[in-house]
Amino acid sequence: MLLKAQNLQKTFRIGFWRKKVEAVRDVSFEVRRGEIFGLVGPNGAGKTTTMKMLTGLIRPDAGSMSLFGEPVDHVRTRAKLGYLPENPYFYDHLTARELITYYGSLHGLKRSVIHKRADELLEQVGLAHAQNRPLRKFSKGMRQRAGLAQALINDPELVILDEPQSGLDPMGRKDVRDLIFDLKRRGKTVFFSSHILPDVEAVCDRVALMHLGTVREVGTLQELTGGRAAAVEVLIRGLDLTKAKSLSDIDTVDARGDLIALELGDEAALQATIAEVYRLGGAVHSVTPQKEDLEDVFLRDTRAENIS
Repeated sequence: MLLKAQNLQKTFRIGFWRKKVEAVRDVSFEVRRGEIFGLVGPNGAGKTTTMKMLTGLIRPDAGSMSLFGEPVDHVRTRAKLGYLPENPYFYDHLTARELITYYGSLHGLKRSVIHKRADELLEQVGLAHAQNRPLRKFSKGMRQRAGLAQALINDPELVILDEPQSGLDPMGRKDVRDLIFDLKRRGKTVFFSSHILPDVEAVCDRVALMHLGTVREVGTLQELTGGRAAAVEVLIRGLDLTKAKSLSDIDTVDARGDLIALELGDEAALQATIAEVYRLGGAVHSVTPQKEDLEDVFLRDTRAENIS
């Protein structure tokens, strides 16, 4: 395994009374070489704390972790790692090119290599036109792009990105997705966090769902959704909206031209609903299962916990 976290725990003390807050509790997962792995959860789930522990920025209270088979604070792991924090701080008097060059020098790269990599990365993240502009004049999205470039200056084997699409417009988010895919094509491993579930579904090989400091599920999208139907959509004709709304076990009713769309949350009620439609003088046009996506899985898990 390229990255391994086992039973990580982290507690902070906050406020005047130094109240204990358990940020991460018994977190375990593994990231395989060459995959795109997503750590998914709402704000406050513990994603950033987990990433900071895995990059050696903070120490866990308990548990173990390794990168490339070495302790996370070993000097050999740092040379193979690229990291973009959620809210990076950069010297805003530097230009984008100066920033990338500066980080290249911190990695001990040769000057010729730094300049070549800077040219490639500025083009890759869409900042070539603004490379000589001070960072203080950058928008949040442009700063995020500069941060991505600095995370890649050392051509790392593992790229850790904390909310890399934060602050980006739709085009910028697509550019980041394309960049992540390109890294995978080049044999890199990408580990990133996000609360934007559709973006995670679009790029990840495997996902860990995190909520309230714990990892709830880990797996591929197929493993997590299991091919389950989140709902069933039934298109009918021959009934008016009033009669359609009187049907049993219907979650939503929506008029679509000369058809009416019914959504059933319980697939077991399908046959009874169809029989009721025909009894009232209507007819069924089509029946379509609505497959679960990552959001459905996440909401199901978190709601089940809240109820319990």
